[in-house]
Amino acid sequence: MEFKRSSGILLHPVSLPSSFGIGDFGPEAYKFVDFLVKTKQSFWQLLPLGPTGYGNCPYSSSSAFAGNPMLISPEFLFREGFLDREDIEDPPVFSEDRVEYEKVIEFKTRLLKISFSRFKENVSKKQEDEFNAFCEKNNFWLHDFAVFMSVKEYYADEAKRQGVKNERESWSDWEEELVKRYPKALEEVCERFKEEILYHKYLQHQFFKQWFDLKVYSNKNDVLLIGDIPIFVTYDSADVWQNQEIFQLDERRKPTSVAGVPPDYFSEIGQLWGNPLYNWDRLLERNFDWWIDRFRMNLSMVDIIRVDHFRGFESYWAVPAGSENAINGRWQEAYGDELFDVCQRTFDYLPVIAEDLGVITPEVEYLRDKYNFPGMKILQFSFADNMSNPFLPHNYRNRNCLTYTGTHDNDTTLGWFRNSSTRDERDFAIDYLNRVGIRATGDENITWSLMTLGAMSDANMVIYPLQDVLNLDSDARMNIPSTTDGNWEWRFKYEMLTDEIAKDLRDLTVYNNR
Repeated sequence: MEFKRSSGILLHPVSLPSSFGIGDFGPEAYKFVDFLVKTKQSFWQLLPLGPTGYGNCPYSSSSAFAGNPMLISPEFLFREGFLDREDIEDPPVFSEDRVEYEKVIEFKTRLLKISFSRFKENVSKKQEDEFNAFCEKNNFWLHDFAVFMSVKEYYADEAKRQGVKNERESWSDWEEELVKRYPKALEEVCERFKEEILYHKYLQHQFFKQWFDLKVYSNKNDVLLIGDIPIFVTYDSADVWQNQEIFQLDERRKPTSVAGVPPDYFSEIGQLWGNPLYNWDRLLERNFDWWIDRFRMNLSMVDIIRVDHFRGFESYWAVPAGSENAINGRWQEAYGDELFDVCQRTFDYLPVIAEDLGVITPEVEYLRDKYNFPGMKILQFSFADNMSNPFLPHNYRNRNCLTYTGTHDNDTTLGWFRNSSTRDERDFAIDYLNRVGIRATGDENITWSLMTLGAMSDANMVIYPLQDVLNLDSDARMNIPSTTDGNWEWRFKYEMLTDEIAKDLRDLTVYNNR
């Protein structure tokens, strides 16, 4: 797969403005699409859209298929007739700059439960038919996810009511009959939590209805959506509970080894993600049915899929369960070749971007290039070595790649230059930019200079985080790897998107034939 020469913006929907403390799929999302159109951008890249868990991280989700209910727009629920005007017209005062997750979740959960009650009372025949069709189409994941969430919330609420620690926080701590998914136990749970299961199905229906409406609007305006698939899933998720045999678990249903990456430029002790690892032999026996379902689902949601940690399809860093960090892991072989062969036979078109950062070997490059998946180049990494650095644009081997000033794991470009880079990197960056004809003097223009370098490069696509378009410092950073506090919170205000910035971005795009 190769893209035409183009550009786009990286922005997670939680960062959008709204009156409800967190960005969502409401009117402000459509307004952002209009900004992309105005500035001649072809792509909107997003982070994963699943329900978030520990640390509010979009890469740590209770489901690889479900959507995050916090992204549901209360304004559109009002238009559907499932909220009254007084429900939404006087929300609490939220920060405009950061997502206050605890406060937001409490408020929006109350609204969502009100809307569910109205749905049951006032649903029209058309709305009911749409809901039933959605449930039937998505039953392969939806029912088990709804059961999973209902049981989890029951135990959490019981522990909170009794003022004790939740001893059944993870699915592997549930009753043995449920852990092992005995049919009779599942039937009893479905009857006991009938209402709660219906509630979670309702939330997913609203999420996907609003999302697909936004996707249609984006595509009608020639803006394509780039989604994001984390290669691994969270242990305490509906995916692992429902599909235990495709993960490396012991007889107690606990992981034997967990995912991470060895020490690299992000962390001296590596990154210990803690996700369960796949049983690739069992996946192969099942003809990769779970992965095929996952790709199919995502291909319906977005136009292009960015696969996070692509190298894990060639081999993965297996860390013994219980380790304190990721240093003492070892590489184990995956079956990416076999998986993508099945994908090619299944799908007419597989638009995948390979996140090929980190420890990349010739074998990983071969797997990426065999299926013509474009890789990623990060300009902030360009100045750490010398002129042979592969992230410098003059060293790109072919045009089938994407250039980023930085990703969600990087500092903002201004923050990188001021706070994260070394003196040698700064001097190299200034010298290099000036030698290729881009005037760079220091932090007052380094961001747009690096954006210009990306725009001028041979890469088929260049992606700018919105924080860089706005030339923001480190306090607008989205994530610091290997940390859990203060991440995924940044939000912007629309008055920051000035006419001057829009003109500069449009000119950068037009004059570089993107």
